[in-house]
Amino acid sequence: MKSVPANGGVLGPEAREESIQRLRATTEPGRELDILIVGGGIVGAGAALDAVTRGLSVGIVEASDWAAGTSSRSSKLIHGGLRYLEMLDFALVKEALQERGLLLSELAPHLARPVPFLYPLTKPFIERPYVGAGIALYDAMSVSAGHSRGVPFHKHLSRRGTLRAAPSLKDDAFVGSIRYYDGQVDDAKYCANLVRTAAYYGAHAVNQMKVVDFLREGERVVGAKVENREDGTQFSIRAKQVINATGVWTDETQAMVTDRGQLKVRASKGVHLVVPRDRFQSTVGLILRTEKSVLFVIPWGRHWIIGTTDTDWHLDKAHPAASSKDIDYVLEHVNKVLKRPLTREDVEGVYAGLRPLLAGENDSTAKLSREHVVAHPVPGLVVVAGGKWTTYRVMAKDAVDEATRTMDERVPPSCTETIPLLGASGFRAAWNRRNRTAEESGVHVARIEHLLNRYGSMTPEVLAIIGQNPELAEPIPGADDYLQAEAVYAASHEGARHVQDVLTRRTRISIEAWDRGVSAAPVVAKLMGDVLGWSDAQRENEVRHYLARVEAERLSQQQPDDESADAARLGAEDIVPLR
Repeated sequence: MKSVPANGGVLGPEAREESIQRLRATTEPGRELDILIVGGGIVGAGAALDAVTRGLSVGIVEASDWAAGTSSRSSKLIHGGLRYLEMLDFALVKEALQERGLLLSELAPHLARPVPFLYPLTKPFIERPYVGAGIALYDAMSVSAGHSRGVPFHKHLSRRGTLRAAPSLKDDAFVGSIRYYDGQVDDAKYCANLVRTAAYYGAHAVNQMKVVDFLREGERVVGAKVENREDGTQFSIRAKQVINATGVWTDETQAMVTDRGQLKVRASKGVHLVVPRDRFQSTVGLILRTEKSVLFVIPWGRHWIIGTTDTDWHLDKAHPAASSKDIDYVLEHVNKVLKRPLTREDVEGVYAGLRPLLAGENDSTAKLSREHVVAHPVPGLVVVAGGKWTTYRVMAKDAVDEATRTMDERVPPSCTETIPLLGASGFRAAWNRRNRTAEESGVHVARIEHLLNRYGSMTPEVLAIIGQNPELAEPIPGADDYLQAEAVYAASHEGARHVQDVLTRRTRISIEAWDRGVSAAPVVAKLMGDVLGWSDAQRENEVRHYLARVEAERLSQQQPDDESADAARLGAEDIVPLR
């Protein structure tokens, strides 16, 4: 087993440079990696942790930021998928419920937590037994999964009980409801933490590192040629096996190697709206049936997340755009059950993500399977595609199993179901002493609770930054929920390389703040620049690009269709570091 590095899973600038040097050295005799993972979303990060905790030498590269694609733009739910029960996909639901219990109780109790939902009933007599039986089965399957459920059991509510739980619902909208629980997580925060945990166990993790080609010896893939997007340099990384975990980009990355036996992935766009919590009263979330799928109304701190859509997307994959039509669709459906309708003026934030669905014969993305597939199209290259965020650990395990199947030496089985993420161990003890921590640090206990729910038992690392500079205990402008120290920590510990990384993924300011992070950007650029050694010109470049991005997103959301929304969003160029 590889020894644990002294950096403790820190993804700061020094650690990034050290990992680059380690990856460069893989072309030397006897220093090739066991596994190179391409793609830093939730599945790639999971595969890195899975492989490194089996004692393998591992590298993971990501062209943009950790979780920059699909993995930061989900509904933020850890769930079994009630609608898959109706499709009789029992195996998928059971697997997802098992993973839900693991995440909530063992792997990341500091990042994941239960969230209650109402399943509204609209028809007297007939609907309650049918839906009740389905949700009872949902609960029963989570018990039989063999792990802690992590959530309470469901409960039937009368119409009066439903309105008591959610007073802002129309009085005549439902005849009653069933309250059940699923899990919730900050998807991007979790993914970055997962990469850090893999680095803690010895993986070499580098973001802003793009694969431009694969290395071949005959038919066999023996590594990849990469470009460091920060300085334009290119070099080769050699590995016994390469795992392609690039989600909606699977077709493109796979095409660099072969067109034989390709998996086909279709991108389905899901749009979510963020509105203030005070726009309607409810102590629970909602799951509403639509003609195409389901619509979730999800409690999210001082906000609600409402979504999602499910439509084919054939345009730019890096920046899927929400159109005016998408926003109207979500508002129309949620307003069917609210006493006071929501309007465009109530919307604080909008985000769009792409689901990587395995292509089938069906024309509708809403009906494509959320199952995942692992393939070995050519020697040395494993491709993993499909699946859903909740079951990332199983997908990662299956991919590493396939990659190690042909290795000469005996490789131990996966053990990630027993590997908590950084910050999980000691979290409950840290939570119990939060009042004392507040007294010792001089930071209000509400702020300590906020930090514990984001960093767990690593919270003292953030407090140490405040200890060195008490001014960093102040909130980020325009985003009172986040402290300035968190922007510093994102650059020094969590691998953030650009302002947009902090505002859209290490925090969620870009969708939670009314100005979408415009007032925060200059302050964050100053704080990050102090860590990353930016010049004044680099800081200005970061702010300029972020403001252009916000303007392009706002403009795209005024467009009537996907094509015009995509064109408007692409009006803002990606950040290119000044060299």
